[in-house]
Amino acid sequence: MTGTVRIVTARVGDVPAVMRVMEAAFDAAYGEAWSAAQLLTLFALPSARVAIAWDGDRACGFSAARMAGPESELLLLAVDPADRGRGIGQRLMDDWQAWAAEQGAEDYFLEMRADNDAIHLYARAGFSECGRRAAYYRGRDGVMRDAITMRRSGRTDRSG
Repeated sequence: MTGTVRIVTARVGDVPAVMRVMEAAFDAAYGEAWSAAQLLTLFALPSARVAIAWDGDRACGFSAARMAGPESELLLLAVDPADRGRGIGQRLMDDWQAWAAEQGAEDYFLEMRADNDAIHLYARAGFSECGRRAAYYRGRDGVMRDAITMRRSGRTDRSG
């Protein structure tokens, strides 16, 4: 590890590197990882962006997000387990929100499995629960888990 992590907009040629991080980061028990074909669909959408975190020439994290009017949704965020605890997840969150703000985002949303440890990262970034879908996710273990929708306002005027 070089210690210098840079975050850039991913290109189609980066999909194998993104998939390596996804396969390392997402526990197969939950079935949350996307396929390469699903990921590739984002590159065709002008309202979506995949960002990749590089440590030297090795991918160590990524995010995927999209815009929908004045809202931005974080679709995926992953950090290679070997690189957790280095602030890469927070940097990816900051990068997503900066990109979305440039696109005109006023509100930021994400959805996660209720027992996902990433809730601490999202709470530190100012997100709070705004909705819950009971028994939404079914893990490969057959256990149903709630989905939590989280929101953070990016509006400077919160009176309206």
